[in-house]
Amino acid sequence: MTMKILVKRVYEPAAKSDGFRVLVDRLWPRGLSKEAAKLDLWLPDLGPSTPLRQWFNHDPARWLEFQRRYHVELKEKTSVLAIITEQAKNRTVTLLYSAKDEEQNQAVALRSLLVKRKNAAGRS
Repeated sequence: MTMKILVKRVYEPAAKSDGFRVLVDRLWPRGLSKEAAKLDLWLPDLGPSTPLRQWFNHDPARWLEFQRRYHVELKEKTSVLAIITEQAKNRTVTLLYSAKDEEQNQAVALRSLLVKRKNAAGRS
């Protein structure tokens, strides 16, 4: 079973190929209405903690350490992570984020964790 998890900026237009759209920001994106977001679900608890988000401040030099710390935070969120993995069993899931940086943001870090867990589960 392949799990298809995509990552996309919430400000980009929704597409059918997005499948199940999940916003993973702790804070609601600026200037975006609930209607325009076209979400299936908002999981603010999956966003990094406020202290971690402020520490990272989208500094590329802190990216690897941010991922490590964020993955530690996510270990406490198994029931919320399960919502995404359950949806991803049957359809594409798109993790939505509002950051300007498309390569170094919590949705990218979250996706890498989910893919690692899926691969680890597949080997056991």
